[in-house]
Amino acid sequence: MHRLLAILSAVLLGVMAGPLAGWGQAMHETALFAAAANGDVAAIRDLLARGTPVDPRDAEGRTPLLVATHANRVEAARALIEAGADVNAKDQIQDSPYLYAGARGHLEILELTLARGADLKSTNRFGGTALIPAAERGHVETVRRLIEAGVDVDHVNRLGWTALLEAILLSDGGARQQQIVDLLIAGGADVNLPDAEGVSPLAHARRMGFEAIAARLAAAGAR
Repeated sequence: MHRLLAILSAVLLGVMAGPLAGWGQAMHETALFAAAANGDVAAIRDLLARGTPVDPRDAEGRTPLLVATHANRVEAARALIEAGADVNAKDQIQDSPYLYAGARGHLEILELTLARGADLKSTNRFGGTALIPAAERGHVETVRRLIEAGVDVDHVNRLGWTALLEAILLSDGGARQQQIVDLLIAGGADVNLPDAEGVSPLAHARRMGFEAIAARLAAAGAR
């Protein structure tokens, strides 16, 4: 009788251990996401030391590193990357830590991702590289760094636009955009590569009244 009770107790404990372990792991993963969002490096290191996976996914497919990148939590991102977080892991809308850092001009995190194997050919949900939204949004130093890293300056996204075209079409033509056009030209961008409708960068710049950009393009041989 005592032996039977012992066996039943052992079986019951075994059945309960799985769900309890899974629940505990889920709690640790939730805590890791919170620590990443808040930039709590000590908590990140503690959770990882306890065996929490570095790249769990939330309901939107994001990893803790992508959550830290969204909040521009540089030291949290550094801790996660040093622990092996995947800088190219994409969420449900095709953002990765590398792509998001580039698009948002989070230069310090971008540098961390470049040092850890960022896929320069990876593309976002619009079929664009990190360089294209960086150019559109006027992130001058980010554009400079991505060109230096070797991102294709003439990549065409699904809208039919290059970084040069987006720097013109989706901007105010101001000083930052002028600097970006200079960087793209110096980086070897084809100044005559048209959009999907066959309209050139120079034609767009003139149509929009961006005389300073038009002058730069013309000096570089644009037609």
